[in-house]
Amino acid sequence: MEMVRTFIAITLPMEVKSEMAAVSSELSQQCPPRSVRWVKTAQMHLTLRFLGDTAVSTLRQLTSDLDRIASWHNSFGLKLNSLGCFPNKKRTRVIWIGLGGELDAAQKLQAEIETAVVAHGWQVENRPFQPHLTIGRVKNSVALNNLKWDTAVKQVEFEVTAVHLVESQLQPSGAIYTIRHTSQLLNP
Repeated sequence: MEMVRTFIAITLPMEVKSEMAAVSSELSQQCPPRSVRWVKTAQMHLTLRFLGDTAVSTLRQLTSDLDRIASWHNSFGLKLNSLGCFPNKKRTRVIWIGLGGELDAAQKLQAEIETAVVAHGWQVENRPFQPHLTIGRVKNSVALNNLKWDTAVKQVEFEVTAVHLVESQLQPSGAIYTIRHTSQLLNP
């Protein structure tokens, strides 16, 4: 059975990616060398659900469900907010930019996608969905004592008009993302 590594995501306009890259660049100067693996601009996205290894035979059913779910939702607006991290500032593993705007719409869309994914046999995600854009992953729990968590983030606004099923091919130089399917949201 052929398998591909996949996730469901919202892609970001270049203006949003540019601001994320600018914040990453500023933060990288505050961190010990090579202590954080910064997300490449081409790979920036909002993950709605990571699927992992997925049977190619399941993709057709999954894309049909995504089309159906997308047809029930109007496009909605989000905007960049402030910096945050997982799990906490003392043991930071992931550095992210939070989102504002129509978060209820994003959470409803994600919840329906989660229901569809579970119906196809995936385990229920045990963490609540917290919309965020990952900009860096900390290596080996390095202390980031000099990181300025109040670093300014321009509140760039953007419209969410589609969800994407994305294939992720792991390479030594990093993952390569390919959009396998796009499901358009309704335009109000």
